Amino acid sequence: MTALRAWLQASRLPSQSYIALPLLLGQLVAVRLTGRSLDVATLLGVQLFGVLDQLFIVYANDWADQETDRRNQTATLFSGGSRVLVEGRLSPRALGTAALGCAMGLVAVSVALSVTRGVPLLVPLALAALALLWAYSYAPLRLSYRGGGEVLQMVGVSGVLPLYGYLAQGGDLDRFPWWLVACLLPTHLACAIATALPDEPSDRESQKLTLPARVGGERAAWVILALNAVTLVLAPLGLEAVGLRADPWLLVPALAALGVVLARPAPPGSRRILVRVAAAITATTAMVALPLVALALR
Repeated sequence: MTALRAWLQASRLPSQSYIALPLLLGQLVAVRLTGRSLDVATLLGVQLFGVLDQLFIVYANDWADQETDRRNQTATLFSGGSRVLVEGRLSPRALGTAALGCAMGLVAVSVALSVTRGVPLLVPLALAALALLWAYSYAPLRLSYRGGGEVLQMVGVSGVLPLYGYLAQGGDLDRFPWWLVACLLPTHLACAIATALPDEPSDRESQKLTLPARVGGERAAWVILALNAVTLVLAPLGLEAVGLRADPWLLVPALAALGVVLARPAPPGSRRILVRVAAAITATTAMVALPLVALALR
């Protein structure tokens, strides 16, 4: 049971929503635009890809960031890694092997889907997902340390994943709603920045150039709010691209985003900074989940 608890801790299962919702959104958009029924077997295959992708991300990031995580005194549910290596609950070798296994698994699932669904582009998209994580955490780019890691995260969750789900369910690439992606890019970038807020002190010490480490938590909070505002402004265009209207439910992510600045000032390690992170994540989740529900009900 001790080993099982360690692996559950390493797996950081709450972060599955970051991957699962964009994949579902892409699939439901394909169903709406093509008029076809949702293929359940494909749905399960795509979500399995998402599970393996998320596990690869958290295991590989823990392995890459173990030295920085040891310096981190402000780790939270949302940041600072799973702590299994820092606490000695799992070995680096075990976690690295698991990451490699998940990477191979998600490529295998993508190959199977590309063959059964006749969509060869799924394999390059799977490789792109792996490449984004490699560029984020590993040499020679290691952009989470050199600056730009948040942008990589944004590209993956708001670009690669919806497109993967869309194509898997038979969507035509020429009809892919790029305006919807453009609408979601800013809020996903805001979410990526927010998860780095609690790690600002250790990131600065480790010379990890996240936005909060470069400009400070207060300025980063205003950037997060501004990015969510951009998404809300673009929302009518993004929703129109899939036949939806900008109804009053947009107030949900708007109010959540306000929590980012209403919780200021927020020194590292305080409850207020957790409110900021949770508010940014809620705003992004709502911006993805609410149109997803609207699509599912139509």
